[in-house]
Amino acid sequence: MLAALAAFSIWGLSPLYFRAVGSIPPFEIVAHRILWSLAFLAGLLAFLPFTGGFARVREVCRQPRLLGLLALTALLTGSNWLVFIWSIDAGRLLEATLGYFINPLVSIALGAAILGERLRPLQRVAVAIAIAGVAWRVWQLGSLPWISLYLAGTFGLYGLLRKRAPIEAVSGLFIETLLVAPLALAGLAWMHAGGTLGFGSGAAADWLLPLSGIITALPLMLFTAGARRLPLATIGFMQYLAPSLGFIIAIRIFREPFDAGQLIGFLLIWTALAVYSVDMVRAARRPR
Repeated sequence: MLAALAAFSIWGLSPLYFRAVGSIPPFEIVAHRILWSLAFLAGLLAFLPFTGGFARVREVCRQPRLLGLLALTALLTGSNWLVFIWSIDAGRLLEATLGYFINPLVSIALGAAILGERLRPLQRVAVAIAIAGVAWRVWQLGSLPWISLYLAGTFGLYGLLRKRAPIEAVSGLFIETLLVAPLALAGLAWMHAGGTLGFGSGAAADWLLPLSGIITALPLMLFTAGARRLPLATIGFMQYLAPSLGFIIAIRIFREPFDAGQLIGFLLIWTALAVYSVDMVRAARRPR
C-alpha cells in the first residue's frame, strides 16, 4: 500500500519539479529525462539482483519483433512526456490532468475496439458519460481538447502494447530508454551547436535535471511492487491520486483559471470514473 501510494504521489507532485526546471525548454527536459533515466536504470540492473540484470536485456536484443514493439512504446512515452511537460510550461496543467482522468476509460475503449473485450453495462455507461464530457469541452472550446486526448490516447496505447510485451518493468523501461537515447543525444547536440542548450548555464536547473532519472524510474518500480500485492480494484482507485494532486496544484499553486464551464466537463468525467469504479469493485467481488 505504501509503495503504491508513494508511486502515485510522486507522479501527482511531478508538475512542481517540472515547473522548477521551467527555464529549460520542454524538449531538452525530455532528452535529459531519457538519458538520466538510462543511467539510473543501468545502475539498478547492475546492482539489484531482482531486476534480472543485463542477461534479460541481451536476450531481448536478439528478438527483433519485441525490440520493434518496445521502440514503438518508447516513442509513445517520449511524446507523452513532451506534451505533459509542455502543458505545464504553457500553463495548461488542468487540460493534462483531465487527460489522465480520462485514461482508464480510454483503456476500456481500446480493449473493446482492438482486443475484442466485451464491455459490461456499467462500463458502457461510464464510456458514454466520458464521451459527453469530452463533447462538452469541444463545444465550450470550439475545438478538440487535444492535450487531454493526446495524453490519454498515448498512455492508453502504451498500456495496451506493453501488455503484449513479455518483459518486466525495469528491463523493459531500460530498453525503451536505450532505444530513444540516440534521439535525445542528437537533439542535445543540435541545441548545443545552435547555442540554445539550457543545461550548463549555471542555473539551479543544472542541479535538478539529473533527478529526472529518479523521478522517472522510481515511481514505476514502486508501482510494480504495489501492484503485485494489492487487489486490482484498490490499484484502480489509487490511480486517481496522481491527476487529483495535479488538479489541486494547477488551481491552488499555479493559479490556472478554472471556470464553471470547465467544472461541468470535469464533473462529467468524475461521474464516469465513479460509475467505472463501482463496476470495478463489483467485478472484483464476483465469484470466479
